[in-house]
Amino acid sequence: MLRPEIVWFAAVFAFSLLALGVSLRRGWAWYLAVDVPNDRSLHSLPVPRVGGVLMMPWVLLGALGLTGNAMLVGLAGMLVIISFADDRFGLPVALRFLAHLLLSGLAAAEVGVVGVLGLLLATLAIAWMTNLFNFMDGSDGLAGGMAAFGFGAYAIAAFQAGDLPTAQFSMCVVGGALAFLAFNFSPARIFLGDAGSISLGFLAAVLGLEGWQMGAWNAWFPFLVFSPFVVDASVTLIRRALRRERVWRAHREHGYQKLVQCGWSHRKLALAEYALMLACSGSALALLRAEHGIQAFTLVAWAAGYGGLIVWVDRKWKYGAMCRGGQA
Repeated sequence: MLRPEIVWFAAVFAFSLLALGVSLRRGWAWYLAVDVPNDRSLHSLPVPRVGGVLMMPWVLLGALGLTGNAMLVGLAGMLVIISFADDRFGLPVALRFLAHLLLSGLAAAEVGVVGVLGLLLATLAIAWMTNLFNFMDGSDGLAGGMAAFGFGAYAIAAFQAGDLPTAQFSMCVVGGALAFLAFNFSPARIFLGDAGSISLGFLAAVLGLEGWQMGAWNAWFPFLVFSPFVVDASVTLIRRALRRERVWRAHREHGYQKLVQCGWSHRKLALAEYALMLACSGSALALLRAEHGIQAFTLVAWAAGYGGLIVWVDRKWKYGAMCRGGQA
C-alpha cells in the first residue's frame, strides 16, 4: 500500500501539471497576468506570470490534507492572494512589505518562537526569505529548480528525523515545483509571478524554522540548502544599499543576471545552478550527522567557495568581451 505522502505528492504534481497545461493551451494564462519585457528583463518576449496562481492552490490543498496545518496553509494562501493582486494590478511597496511582515510574524509565533527578540529576528528572517525568492525569479527554470532541490532536501532530512509534517508539507511543494518546471525550463512558457515566488520563499523560511524548532536539523541547514539564492540575493542587495540605490526597484545586477548578459543561455545557467543546488543540498544532508568540527569546516569552505564565485562573476562582468546589456 502506498504511503499517503506519495499519493498526495502525485496528486499535487498531476493537478498542477493539468492546471498549467490547460491554461497555457487554452490561452487563459494570458488573461490573468503577463510579464512584459522592459530594460531590466532578461527576456525579449511577453510571457504569462501566473504559474504560482495555477500551482500553489494544489500545493496548499495537498499540504492541508496531509498535515492538517491550517494556520500555515492559510498564511501562505493569503500571500498567494495578495501577491497575485500585485501581479495583476500593482500594489504600493509599503503595503506589500507590511503584509509580508505581519504574516511572517504570525508564522514565527505559530512555529513556537518565543521571546520578543526571538520573534523579531524570526519575523525579519522570514520576511527577508519571502522577498529573496522573488528577487531571484528572473531566469528560465531557476526558481522552480531551487524549490525542487531545496524542499526536496527538507523532505529527506525531516523524514530521517521523524518530523513527518514538515516532510509531507515539503513533498507537496516539490510536486508543484516539478510540474511548474515542465513549462518553465528553457525556453520558459510561463513564470511563477509574485504569487508563486513570494509564497515559496515564505514556505522555505517557515518550514526551515519549523524543522529547526522540531530538532530535525541545525540552524545552518536551511541557509546552506537555499544558499544559491540566499548568497546571490543578499550580496547584491547589500551592494545596492551601500550605493544608496533603491533596493526594492527591479534591476539586472544579480550574479545570475550578469551571467546571462555575459552570453550564457538560460539553459546553461539553469544547469549550472542545478549542479550548485545539488551540491549544497547533498552536502547539507551529509553534514547533519557529522561532528561539529567537520560541520564548521565545511561551512567555512562553502563560504570561501561562494566568495570565489562572486569574484569570478564580477571579473567576467567587468572584463568579459562577450558582456552585453550594460557595463560595470
